[in-house]
Amino acid sequence: MTGADAPERPASREYPARPIVGIGVVVLRPGAVLAIRRRRPPAQGSWSLPGGAQKLGETAEQAARRELREETGLEVGELLLAGQADSITRDPEGRVRYHYSIIDFAAAWTGGVPRAGGDATEPRWLKFGEVNEYLSWSETRRIVLVAKELLKY
Repeated sequence: MTGADAPERPASREYPARPIVGIGVVVLRPGAVLAIRRRRPPAQGSWSLPGGAQKLGETAEQAARRELREETGLEVGELLLAGQADSITRDPEGRVRYHYSIIDFAAAWTGGVPRAGGDATEPRWLKFGEVNEYLSWSETRRIVLVAKELLKY
């Protein structure tokens, strides 16, 4: 098969041909935001929001719910669009090694105990005062602030 009839091959995450759509979820409860420690590159070992790559045929909201469930075991109610960010990492020669266009949603925690799964090695409720210490990327911190405003936390 060729052209439009050919099945799309999964894009390589490293040195991709085009940006990969990433989906994140800012889950808030009174005084805290849910974070996870990443299992794989490009942010292996760092703290981030639950999320991952959107799959072909999946809406952004479906991807958000799937990734949250896979990485934390949690379900949430309404998702509100909190923002968008681009994460572009270049190698020493200046070539794009990783490029994610990330859509982030905000959601209120409705119950349950988060557990590690998927790309997450450890979930953790961060007190709002700990966000700057654990979430190193300024865009992630910005999105958390937007989510707090949206959800009135």
